[in-house]
Amino acid sequence: MQAWAIANQKGGVGKTTTSLCLARGLAGKGARVLLLDLDPHASLTRTFGVPSDPPPAGSHDLFAARAADISTVRRDTAVRNLQLVAAQPALATLERRGATQPGLGLALGRALHAVRHDYDYALLDCPPTLGLLMVNALAAADRLVIPTQTDPLALHGLADMLRTTDMVQRSRRRTLPRHILPTLFDRRTRSGVQSLEALRERHGDRVWPGVVPMDTRLRDAHALAAAELPETRGLEAYARALAWLLRDESERQEAA
Repeated sequence: MQAWAIANQKGGVGKTTTSLCLARGLAGKGARVLLLDLDPHASLTRTFGVPSDPPPAGSHDLFAARAADISTVRRDTAVRNLQLVAAQPALATLERRGATQPGLGLALGRALHAVRHDYDYALLDCPPTLGLLMVNALAAADRLVIPTQTDPLALHGLADMLRTTDMVQRSRRRTLPRHILPTLFDRRTRSGVQSLEALRERHGDRVWPGVVPMDTRLRDAHALAAAELPETRGLEAYARALAWLLRDESERQEAA
């Protein structure tokens, strides 16, 4: 099983949309896919219509003193080959517990290892803040996908994310490949075009050569979680981005 962390320390960059679209793309290719919502705001969970009251079983249970197994908290979705572990508001309490509950930093990795034969891919939708949940995801991941809006402020957030990745990579003592997806691109704006140019100049081949354009139909999150997808420019772009990621994965495996 390959685990992909979808993360950025800046919100509003299309992180949850990216997680869902890449997961759907993999499932559409016949891969067995697990989506884990690690964000206390639970946007991904709400997208699939999981009720918040009573709180569902989900990702917080993986960090309990007697940790749940993923097999007991996952749920089917309307999408074939795609299962979900829902988020819970209690995820927001983990930072306080981290100082008193040993082993929390590796809890997610242990949970994923236990179901490694059940899935081909696990996609981890991370919160937009540096903390225990993001560090868990980066420690457990085989690769990092960073959705990045093409504007100057988002480029600063990207720099923070890359510094965090370097820190986690040093502690885990193995390489964490990272890939940058330009999102919410509006070619009509000078700022967008210049930010995209700066992104590619600074980060080279880590940046996907394409872009995910502004597409209002991608904002209909419930449609993205339905059994059948609409055809949109944004979804076509994500399909190309997924092909790029899979080519890189294949090349790395051949070189290993």
